[in-house]
Amino acid sequence: MAKDFRELRAKMSPEQRAKAEVEYKKLLAEMPLDELREARSLTQTAVAQTLGINQAAVSKIEHRTDMYVSTLRSVIQAMGGQLRIEALFPEGNVEINQFRETTHTPAPGKTFESVAAARSNRKPRSIRHSSRRRRQARAETK
Repeated sequence: MAKDFRELRAKMSPEQRAKAEVEYKKLLAEMPLDELREARSLTQTAVAQTLGINQAAVSKIEHRTDMYVSTLRSVIQAMGGQLRIEALFPEGNVEINQFRETTHTPAPGKTFESVAAARSNRKPRSIRHSSRRRRQARAETK
């Protein structure tokens, strides 16, 4: 049978409570994109609508371990936040500001990731051009 958390907490020593509080704050401060979205009570569909993409694309973005900074910034903004990149050193922290705004942004409703994905689904360039040449040759012979 499940126990009430209040009962368990009441049985904890002050040191255990302090340790649990530190762990709780750490878990809140670090989380993957999908958990962050859920913590903000947002659905993938809602984020997708804000970004102008479909729900499946949001799912793919949430599970990537590597993506463009601009894509991550767009997702964070769609959740109502701002992306800040910070380098941590023993002497202190430094905010890296070159990623604040990019000079090239994708078209509305597009992300760099979606453009790259669309390109990867196309036939290789040599095949596309040879197909075009065959069509042109057929058209010329008619």
